[in-house]
Amino acid sequence: MLDAYVTKNNKKLRLGYTTGSCAAGAAKAAALCLLSGQVVPCVELLTPKGILLRLEVLDQKRGPGWVSCAIEKDGGDDPDATHGLRIYAKVSFMENWEESQISIEGGEGVGRVTKKGLEQPVGTAAINRVPREMIAKALEEACAQYGESRGLQVVISIPGGEKVAQKTFNPRLGIVGGLSVLGTSGIVEPMSEEALIASIRAEIRMQLANGRAYLLLVPGNYGTEFLGEARRELLEEAIKCSNFVGEALDVAVTEGAKGVLLVGHIGKFVKLAAGIMNTHSRNADGRMEILTAHGALQGADRELCRRLMDCVTTDEALDLLEAAGLLCPVMEGLLERMEYYVNHRCYGEIETGIITFSRERGFLGQTRQAKKLLGRLEAQKKECGQQS
Repeated sequence: MLDAYVTKNNKKLRLGYTTGSCAAGAAKAAALCLLSGQVVPCVELLTPKGILLRLEVLDQKRGPGWVSCAIEKDGGDDPDATHGLRIYAKVSFMENWEESQISIEGGEGVGRVTKKGLEQPVGTAAINRVPREMIAKALEEACAQYGESRGLQVVISIPGGEKVAQKTFNPRLGIVGGLSVLGTSGIVEPMSEEALIASIRAEIRMQLANGRAYLLLVPGNYGTEFLGEARRELLEEAIKCSNFVGEALDVAVTEGAKGVLLVGHIGKFVKLAAGIMNTHSRNADGRMEILTAHGALQGADRELCRRLMDCVTTDEALDLLEAAGLLCPVMEGLLERMEYYVNHRCYGEIETGIITFSRERGFLGQTRQAKKLLGRLEAQKKECGQQS
């Protein structure tokens, strides 16, 4: 267990270590055991983040020319689907080898890449670049310690990984048959924003690499529920960006998308009208301030502005605006500002559109390019379907 912590939202949360660290630790243990002929009870692994792990080695098995070891995944206080799984590495001497050659492959429970745009090529095991580097370094260190020049092959496996993968983004990303071996720092930080943004980036890259130049972004379940009622055929293409609207737009621009359509609940998207691109409440709220300002611009009196400021939910505020006959002009003003700030975030380099709604009222409005982008997404869906 890793005895290291971070504090987030005034809570002390324990760090964990990634599947990549587990795979590298298991590989190092198996190599040391193979080359020394001894049992290895634990191994030390220096992560790319600079944190030294001391990992207990489990389930050591030996055969002619091979050794297999496992490290148990510890996700810390992160809600991690892979927590508690054992990551295995089977290390053996290569039959045909070049000096110091190392081969890394995926076995049971490790997914295979089936779509372009991910970090590894189509057809290869879903073991990402940094974990591969960590595994290779671990094997090189073991060989150097014992003066071994023969090539080594390591097969990483995760028993039960195929079942657990159904709880992750892997099937959606085109990784089939198991989990990915991940991690750029070797350490799991609870509630890591970096990990969420990385998953958004991976999905955007995958869609673009598979011919979808126009992207559909939704913050979460409300957006997909609304699409299910209005445009069910586009649900498969919807990328959940959570609160990271700005970051998702940044990725879309830098990765070469032609256009983005944003579909989201007014409770989050009203913040876009003030240029707030991370819509989490702890980052910024301002919903009532924004609605009140736009109400005042459309003629709301002091008493209505006071009542708007006292609202708890956006639906409550929308009811007040409708009763005053101001809902339509306020929505028009909000959408104009949303469009301005989204285009500003994208430097005007791609087409953008916004559709917003509420659960009580349904469709509330859209920006000027939204209808055109919706048509492009539908045409793209048909085209990609014909090619597949």
